[in-house]
Amino acid sequence: MQPSTQKPLAFLEARILGVLVEKERTTPDTYPLTLNSLVSGCNQKSARDPVINVKDSEVQSALDELRSRVLVLETYGASGRVLRYTQNFGRVYGLPPASVALLAVLTLRGPQTASELRANAERLYRFDDTSSVEAYLDEMAARAIDPLVTRLPKQAGAREHRWAHLLCGAAILPTGKALPTDVPASTPSDLEVRVSQLETEVAELRATVLELAGKC
Repeated sequence: MQPSTQKPLAFLEARILGVLVEKERTTPDTYPLTLNSLVSGCNQKSARDPVINVKDSEVQSALDELRSRVLVLETYGASGRVLRYTQNFGRVYGLPPASVALLAVLTLRGPQTASELRANAERLYRFDDTSSVEAYLDEMAARAIDPLVTRLPKQAGAREHRWAHLLCGAAILPTGKALPTDVPASTPSDLEVRVSQLETEVAELRATVLELAGKC
């Protein structure tokens, strides 16, 4: 049975949940996380899109809101000295670990294809193949109450659709910094286009390698 409707999260709240899910799997020795560790995870420059720079007070305010909704729990851990935070995301939203992993990667890295999601979620949850990723995405998109993801229109020249999370409400595609209305947006340089294509191809290759390795 699916839980009742959930109020949309603020962007920083979703980022915090993504960081907690990620660090729970990748750095279990330091989990649950302190406030300082959470701030560092939110402001991390690698594996983040967009990259942000938030203050301790902003993260603390978002944590207070998440705690009021039982999405985050407080604990003093084994030491009993430093306040730490742990996520309760899967239970509140009624989700299996695979779906939690996919949503975490979407909150941390922005819209991605199923192949990219499989590769980027590898350390959080190992999917057998890309079709299993798509099955979980389809399931979250088809929820009668609170659809959690949506499939975006296919970009020109792209081989796959990208997916975006709906934890913060309707999906907003990243468009970069806002420009004055009388200044046309510049077109991407050849290098930017090539880098973007290469990143997509690398993610697809990683997913293919993982799939072949699973068949061995």
